[in-house]
Amino acid sequence: MSEQVIVYSTSGCSDCNLVKQFLTEQGVPFEVRDIMTSATYQEEVEKLGFMGIPVTVSGTHAVKGFNHEELKSLIESAAK
Repeated sequence: MSEQVIVYSTSGCSDCNLVKQFLTEQGVPFEVRDIMTSATYQEEVEKLGFMGIPVTVSGTHAVKGFNHEELKSLIESAAK
């Protein structure tokens, strides 16, 4: 991976867990940023234009929710 992958999430979020499980299954390293533990992380999500989680980011590519096809595209762009 040339681009870092970040997952904005929180504990107890089922879609967040699906995203993290999918990335793990694909062998994609990622950083988890729990928005409930940091106001900065919440602000970062809002600056991306989202109000909810999960939000997965790599470079300029951001995916809201657990969208399999968009996540695959994000992974492909992160690998370049």
